[in-house]
Order: sequence, then C-alpha cells, then structure tokens
Amino acid sequence: MRHYLIAAMTAATFAICGPAVRAEVSEVTFAQQFGIAFLPIMVMEREKLVEKQAAARGLPDVKGAYLKMSGPAVMVDAILSGSLHFAAQGAPSLALLWDRTKGAFKAAGGITTYNLWLNTRNPNVKSLKDFSERDRIAVPSVKTSTQAIMLEMAAEREFGADQKFKLDPLTVALGHPDAMAAVLNANSEINAHFASSPFHEAEIKAGLRSITTAFDINGGQSSQLVLGTTDKFRTDNPKVYAAVVAALDDAIAWINADKPRAARLYLEMANDKKSTEADTLAMMNSPGFEYTRTPMKVGNVFMFMARIGSIKTTPGSWKDLFFPEAHGLPGD
Repeated sequence: MRHYLIAAMTAATFAICGPAVRAEVSEVTFAQQFGIAFLPIMVMEREKLVEKQAAARGLPDVKGAYLKMSGPAVMVDAILSGSLHFAAQGAPSLALLWDRTKGAFKAAGGITTYNLWLNTRNPNVKSLKDFSERDRIAVPSVKTSTQAIMLEMAAEREFGADQKFKLDPLTVALGHPDAMAAVLNANSEINAHFASSPFHEAEIKAGLRSITTAFDINGGQSSQLVLGTTDKFRTDNPKVYAAVVAALDDAIAWINADKPRAARLYLEMANDKKSTEADTLAMMNSPGFEYTRTPMKVGNVFMFMARIGSIKTTPGSWKDLFFPEAHGLPGD
C-alpha cells in the first residue's frame, strides 16, 4: 500500500507540475478531394516527403496516410471527431472550422490557386439570372464548399444584398467525378456543375458552356485550396507539423521544377485514362493556375462569410486564420 501511495503521489505531482513528455504521432492522416489541384498532396504521398522530413527531424518511424473524401463537409466532421489531422480544403471550410473551434483550427498555408467554372448544359441559361427552380447545380458541399460560397457572392452581386442565398436551393452536394457524370447525363436533373480541372475541360469538350468563374466572382487569381490542421496537433506534434509544412514546400518545388514529370504522376495516381499529358500540362499552365503556399484573395472570402453571418467572428485579416509560419508570405 505504501508503494502504491508513493506512486500515486508521484503521478499527481507530475500532473500538477507539468505534462509528461509524450511521443509525437507515428501516423499523419491527410484528406483530399479529386482533381489536379490536389497534386501537391499526391506528390507528398508518392515521394514520401513527410517521411523524409520527419526522419530529418529525428522521427524515422512517422508515416503519412492519405484519404479521398467527396467534399469539405465530410472533412469538417472528420477533423472535429479527431479522426483526421490535415485537410486540403477550400477557404470557406477553413473559415467555418476556424469559427466553430474559436480559432483552434487554422491553415499552414495555401496549396493551389486555380479557377473554377460554373458550367451548364441548359441552352436557356446564358447568365445567373436565367437559372430557375427547374435547374440543379452540383457543388462539392452545400453551403460550405468554395463553389457554394462563390455562388452566394455572385448572387449578391447579381441580384442584390438581400438575394445572396437565391441560388442556394438549386445546389446539390456531389463530388466532382459524380457531378460530371450527372451533368453529362441528359436524363439527370443536375444540369449544371461548378467544376474544377480536369472535370471542367471534359465538360466543355462535351458541349457544356461556362456561365461564370471563381476568378470573375472573387476579383482575380485566388487560392482555392489550403492545408489546415488544429492548434492542438501543431502544439502536441511540433516536429511532425514542421515536417508536414516542409514536405508541402518540397512537393510544390518538385512539381514546379518539372511539370511534365508532375503531369505524368498525376495521370498515374488519379488513374485518369481520358486526359493526356498534354491536356494535363495545359491545365497546369492555364492563367492563374499556380502551386504555391502563398494564400491569395482568401481575405475576400472570409470577410464575405462574416458579413452574411456564415461565420460569427470577423477576422482582423487573413492572417488570423493561418498559423504564424504563413504570416511572412505575401498573402491577401
């Protein structure tokens, strides 16, 4: 009994005076969606860049685990449940998680700037004003995806401040592969898709038309993907977190150093049998498409979401939603 009391008192002393030193995680989980915008995460997986950077920091046993998810809503639930460490997601879902966790979820930096296109097969739809209750627009997640927020921004500009949610009832949540299959099916009720590459290019080849784009709505080149995690993960696993940031930088540099090589890796890992290397390179070299950790025009999105009540807290600047490691980047 005496030995038990001593052990118990010792444990209590450690609990009061400070936490025991804990090992950092041995497996880091990442979530991504579909498309060439997620190529840096795919490179991290194939080239084992997290493992290399963790080993350089004295953690040789750390492994990366990579999951495909259909939309940001699923990622949000996984983050909040603790089953996911990092999410490659849009600025809107970053803002929602930041707000819901009272600032405990932030981004390490951007991943990709690229355009999004609102495509339709309805010949009667020439502009946003032509959409009616008979139309259905596929977006990755209703109310939370970048596409959903872009529609609200566009509706406010087109119809007035009190009509920003006018197009929301037309949206349907579908991952990009399923959305493309639906919009190309003449019998599907879904006749529009707010698409990313390479789904946009396939839809245009099939005869669909673009009504507007994310760049048009947001005023120029914009970060559509960022890499987010929790403050707790960053605090509890400082070496692993640093390894992930370094691995993301390595992946971006790897892509930009040899885009044909990167295009071939994408086609292989995405199992894309329809696109060619030339097609993929054309997407990567399209105006405004850039792999970079610098966040671009995310502040516009955050402020819009605060103004319309999608998030309760108004950020002072884009930096409020990013960890300090990103603050030196020339973002906006």
